[in-house]
Amino acid sequence: MSNFLEINSKLSDFLPEISVIIPIHNGQKDLLDLIGCLCNQSYPVDRVEYLLVDNASNDNTVTIIQQEALKAKDRNINIRYLSENRIQSSYAARNTGVLESNGEILAFTDVDCRPQSDWLHNLIQPFADPIIGIVGGAIKALPGKTLFEKYAEHQKILSQEAHLSHQFLPYAATANIAIRRQTLEKIGLFRPYLTTGGDADICWRIQKQSSWQLYYALKAIVQHRHRASLKGLLMQHHRYGRGIQYLNELYDIEISPETQWNTIKYLRSWKHWLINELLPITAKMMLGKASFLDLLSTPITVLVQQSLAIGRLEAKLLEETRQIQKI
Repeated sequence: MSNFLEINSKLSDFLPEISVIIPIHNGQKDLLDLIGCLCNQSYPVDRVEYLLVDNASNDNTVTIIQQEALKAKDRNINIRYLSENRIQSSYAARNTGVLESNGEILAFTDVDCRPQSDWLHNLIQPFADPIIGIVGGAIKALPGKTLFEKYAEHQKILSQEAHLSHQFLPYAATANIAIRRQTLEKIGLFRPYLTTGGDADICWRIQKQSSWQLYYALKAIVQHRHRASLKGLLMQHHRYGRGIQYLNELYDIEISPETQWNTIKYLRSWKHWLINELLPITAKMMLGKASFLDLLSTPITVLVQQSLAIGRLEAKLLEETRQIQKI
């Protein structure tokens, strides 16, 4: 972590050119809200471009991007539609954006995120210190309606703080990160065939292969829409499990051994819930002192951990995944 001092008023004049790059696959339900957030950014419109990269969508994503880009143009907001249809990977789409970008600083977020209006300004200011190569911003949950959205918020899934305290090296999730272009010119782009874990990989490569440091900008906030269903939550953690295994193999390390499959551990978790939690929490619910989230948190956690472990078991790192695309 950097020793960069608290941002002060003098740094408000630091306004480099920025390219915001967002990969999108079947994002029609999120696009209008996302683009609204981009158009409301406080960063000067003549210093930023927004590159929305379609990644082989089969819904109305492309039409929406093109229509909204025309509307934004009337407000002098530069939204550009790009396409990456050759490789189905958000990292390949991000690379397409990088290669078409003009900014000195490259900022990244996702279609299911909602950047606050001062997001870019706060995310970019730490780069006034030339030693900073990566800046991660805070990721907070959008208010959830379903049990599983509330569970994800309570468990702080996608917590940037957890990423920054990783046992191997800190990293920032691509839901809210900015990278100095010079760093990518030195170490290369994202691995285009990697489908998960690429945010950790690129942050680790920068830190291991250069002297640039990572800084956490607490006030650079995006809100993230969590998975609304159990299926979505489990698919998300299956992907996280694959990412853990890919990183293990790429870096020849053992990350999170507790996510290995352990039938006895899972059976004990179910037994503990049935004996120690089910009846007491149900009684509290009848008195209005507990919720369904309290009752079902342990079972959901067991299923999530199982999905994570299965993802690790099923992960196969193909040789092409080791490729690093260059600028």
